[in-house]
Amino acid sequence: MDTITHVVLGACIGEAIAGKQLGKKALLIGAIAQSIPDIDFVASFWLPTATDLLAHRGFTHSFLFMILFTPLIAFLSGRIFKQANLSFRRWMFFWGFQIFIHLFIDAFNAYGTGWFEPFSHYRVSFNSLYVADPVFTIGPAIAAFALLILKLTSNKRKFWMRLGIWIPSVYLLLGVLFKSYIDNSVKDNFQKEHVVYKRIFTTPTPLNNLLWLIIAENDSGYYAGYMSVFDNKDKLELHYDYRNDALLAPFKNRDDVTHLLRFSDGYYVVQQWHDTLVFSIPRFGEISGWAEPHPKCAFYYFLQYPENNKLIVQRGRFAGWNIETFQSFIKRIGGN
Repeated sequence: MDTITHVVLGACIGEAIAGKQLGKKALLIGAIAQSIPDIDFVASFWLPTATDLLAHRGFTHSFLFMILFTPLIAFLSGRIFKQANLSFRRWMFFWGFQIFIHLFIDAFNAYGTGWFEPFSHYRVSFNSLYVADPVFTIGPAIAAFALLILKLTSNKRKFWMRLGIWIPSVYLLLGVLFKSYIDNSVKDNFQKEHVVYKRIFTTPTPLNNLLWLIIAENDSGYYAGYMSVFDNKDKLELHYDYRNDALLAPFKNRDDVTHLLRFSDGYYVVQQWHDTLVFSIPRFGEISGWAEPHPKCAFYYFLQYPENNKLIVQRGRFAGWNIETFQSFIKRIGGN
């Protein structure tokens, strides 16, 4: 998830675990604890872009990191905050639970999270929550602000703490239920339309969990389209992109391409953009795909100019968005 979400959710959880002992310091320490796994962002300052893709949400998002780091920071916290009278076990729970929640909710995004690093490079990804969803974040954000300004003696603190935790929890569950509904609807539609596929990938579109991107892979490429939870399920419009493996052949021995192939989990297309070959990963979404007949992928990497690839996961997220694009997006969420 985005940094703001981890900060405000961590603050609410900090209040729940140690608000009585730490006072409002629990909000700050909770926000820090929830954000610790994202310390891997510093790797981006020296790692090549393709390597950094695998470093992010890698070891610092693993259970091994949680097991090794938690007792160390719990011991230091006990020394620094002696007056709080929190036991080492309580500090272990405070830090361990916060880090676990970070790892847990990140796994619901399409990026994937390396829970089992360094023993396995498998990325856990449930694909049911967009990386930045205002509905998921707004509850803990308001609650964290309320907890910050309310007096420690206020009877309202417990209400706001619970609200800040329960809203994202319920929303997370709704995302899982919506995904199950979308997956089943897509499979039913493909069966009726005799669409042949090997695997299906579904994930929410930006900032919501109502409109979903659908990718269906076959031997030569991918069908892609969109489905809202409000759609008429008999109408699923798809476009097709060839994988174009032959175009990638001259680059396959390069380190950056090896990293990209692993990061893509097999979902990729190679396309010619004017005089440039581009490696794209469709599972990170398309640029205004609900409004364009043959959109470009939001994630793209210039194969012939690797030095020109910066912030490649995010750079196409909202490219070309304007008021008309946003209005068409909202309309598409409402159903076809």
